Amino acid sequence: MSDGGAWRGNIRARLYERVRERGYDSLTAFAEARPAVPLYVLADELGKDDVAAVQVFSGLLAEAERRKQVTRLVRDVLVRELAESLPEGWPAVMDDANRFKVAEALGSWFAYTPETHRERADQVMAALRATPPPPGWRPLGPDDELLLALLPDEEV
Repeated sequence: MSDGGAWRGNIRARLYERVRERGYDSLTAFAEARPAVPLYVLADELGKDDVAAVQVFSGLLAEAERRKQVTRLVRDVLVRELAESLPEGWPAVMDDANRFKVAEALGSWFAYTPETHRERADQVMAALRATPPPPGWRPLGPDDELLLALLPDEEV
């Protein structure tokens, strides 16, 4: 993407054309078929040289807003960020290296979190620090029991 190809032309049309080429009627359906896959990987699948992760997220957010499922998307993005930074699951030992990996996952997630959900995201991060999940915990989707408990489907 160094030539800026992701930002040329009609981004939304390009995303939906690529999604339909792969047999899906929405970006959400495409993403849900790939649970726990990082956003940048989804972007690469749709167009390595002309689709960016933030564009995929923007499309997913627009769809989630229409369906009134933004909280579910926020959990989904957390799952994707955890999978990217902690592929072996939640660390058993919280040494400096693992603290960095956790911070990287949570920081990236927070960066994608819409303003409407930032306060709740702060609460989730505080809860995960205060009472860490069991070692090896690796949510596989937005309906993970622990994530649902931390961030229930109440739209704000």
